[in-house]
Amino acid sequence: KMSSGAADLRQRKKQNCTESDKMASEERNKENSKLGRSPKYMLIQRFAKLFFGCLAAVTSGMMYAVYLSTYHERKFWFSTRQELEREITFQGDSAIYYSFYKELLKAPSFERGVYELTHNNKTISLKTINAVQQMTLYPELIASVLYQASGSEEVIEPVYFYIGIVFGLQGIYVTALFVTSWVMSGTWLAGMLTVAWFIINRTDTTRIDYSIPSRENWALPYFACQVAALTGYLKKNLNCSAEKFCYLLVNASTYTFMMMWEYSHYLLFVQAVSLFLLDSFALAQTEKVHEVYKIYLFSLFLGYLLQFENSALLVSPLLSLVAALMFYKCLQMNLKKGTFMSRLLKIMYIYLVLTITVTLNFLLKMFVPHKENEHLLKFIEVKLGLNTTKNFTMNWLLCQESLQAPSQDFFLRLTQSSLLPFYVLVLIICLFSVTQVIFRRICGEPLKEAIKLEDGRIGERPEIVYHVIHTILLGCLAMCLEGMKYLWTPYVCMLAAFGVCSPELWMTLFKWLRLKAVHPILLALILSMAVPTIIGFSLWKEFFPRIMTELSELQEFYDPDTVELMTWIKRQAPVAAVFAGSPQLMGVIKLCTGWMVSSLPLYNDDDLLKRNENIYQIYSKRSAEDIYKILTSYKANFLIIEDSICNEVGPVRGCRVKDLLDIANGHVVCEEGDSYASKYGRFCHEIKMNYSPYVNYFTRVYWNRSYFVYRINTVISFQS
Repeated sequence: KMSSGAADLRQRKKQNCTESDKMASEERNKENSKLGRSPKYMLIQRFAKLFFGCLAAVTSGMMYAVYLSTYHERKFWFSTRQELEREITFQGDSAIYYSFYKELLKAPSFERGVYELTHNNKTISLKTINAVQQMTLYPELIASVLYQASGSEEVIEPVYFYIGIVFGLQGIYVTALFVTSWVMSGTWLAGMLTVAWFIINRTDTTRIDYSIPSRENWALPYFACQVAALTGYLKKNLNCSAEKFCYLLVNASTYTFMMMWEYSHYLLFVQAVSLFLLDSFALAQTEKVHEVYKIYLFSLFLGYLLQFENSALLVSPLLSLVAALMFYKCLQMNLKKGTFMSRLLKIMYIYLVLTITVTLNFLLKMFVPHKENEHLLKFIEVKLGLNTTKNFTMNWLLCQESLQAPSQDFFLRLTQSSLLPFYVLVLIICLFSVTQVIFRRICGEPLKEAIKLEDGRIGERPEIVYHVIHTILLGCLAMCLEGMKYLWTPYVCMLAAFGVCSPELWMTLFKWLRLKAVHPILLALILSMAVPTIIGFSLWKEFFPRIMTELSELQEFYDPDTVELMTWIKRQAPVAAVFAGSPQLMGVIKLCTGWMVSSLPLYNDDDLLKRNENIYQIYSKRSAEDIYKILTSYKANFLIIEDSICNEVGPVRGCRVKDLLDIANGHVVCEEGDSYASKYGRFCHEIKMNYSPYVNYFTRVYWNRSYFVYRINTVISFQS
């Protein structure tokens, strides 16, 4: 029975494909005959449009990649620097990612390099980690394989190859956004405008300037490709070959995206919610939406296996939601259509799916042993004001700029580039149109199979509705956390560009306004060309000189104190030494010297979070003996004090490291301002005085303007 059912399903799909292809060809032939055009002429016209559009998309991506490379060179003088000075430009977690790429290239074989990463005990003292799983190092694995397999060792240095891949991916990112707006609007003019807005608002669309190796810079281009393919896949009356191509691209890009970023399943969950709402209001073909759900399941299963049985994927909300939707579909199939129970289930659809999702996720977390970040849930509680805490790590995260609400400057920048006003206009028109369509569906009016320009019903196109829901959900997240703007703003660029270049959107507006003085279709076509041209010209006039000035100016990035510190470590420190200090500095030390460290700037492991908090105590009001016990418990041999942290004068009082430590340790009474309850002075100040008991435990061996290095004595000599 199952085999015959599957055969029937394949046969129906085949018939649907052939029927849709016939319908599409018949409609094109009718239009051509009306306009007096031959099929050959139309074929040449479509080919020319496709060719020049693809050429413009690829050229835009390549130019953006070249622009990023040129800007990076100007900012850091990269080609004129020594290897150590280049590596110092990678800060924090970026330094860690690149250090593992270096280790892979130094390994005698790729297999040996992977084994050393999966059983890594040379990075963090007293700890063996699976770095590939814990840090999602698949980008570095791929980059090292490509570098060695392509024979690039004799042609290009490893660092240029690495950052070149990342810049190339950003070019693909821009190309995918170009294609998405082109598919939605029908004109590649929208793609050009999308790219222009993306580059002009670069500080809010990408984090590439600050951390090249970050996971999102590797992952988001694949997500953009997935969104572009999904946009095409959701379109009505799509020919069979194009539908298959989009389906395969959604498959490949979804899985690749999941492998590149540990938080990818959360973003896919937001996408799944968008598709769920789209299907709930019957605005898309249910079969297509459920095919995407199957892709999610396949990607989660494959990701679980290849990510060393990553239990975080099993307890992810994405799996719970998709499983609930599949369960509801089976429940619905077992009921006869038109019965009272089936109608009741249809009304309770959203409530039922959400209830099953929450229940299933709760049960999975109970029975599946997982190491999902509990501090993320606590962070959300504190962020929403549901709880308060004195925990150092939690308060430190809350103080990070990327985890705070966006500033007014963010909205001002988007407004100055004219992006925000046009986005709001397009969003309002699309929302009203979608609301009208939903109301018609509730009243029992069916959707039109083929939507014409004169209909003015842009809200009936499923790919448009999907993007409207998706951008609203991402926008809500961006309004809570500024770091989420890097996910939202690129799609703001795309949606705004699509809207102003789409005759269908203008026609929808004119239908509401009941224009009679001017022919609405003609006016819609004129405005869809004139408005983006005017916007493009004004952007060119105002922002192009700024971009060229940015590329022509030589910026100086030089940090002699850090260079001197790294040089001293490589020359003077024992090979088996373990260094302790701020996690951000430890990442740079690991990259530049290869020495073992006691902590790393990673926030997805409870043990490492506790280590970071303990070692940060060197900036608190604790005794020399307490600090000595903490450092020796991690087998640290050298301690590095950073003047920038010890003497930090932060813009937000209470968010400095030393303030957060005082609150966590109970060394400050908040109600009385600066009334301290500790009997000890601040350790990082007191140790510089070189008096007992500090000299009993620590011996200064190196210092410069920014760093003070102390050897942790193995034999304590008590002296007065």
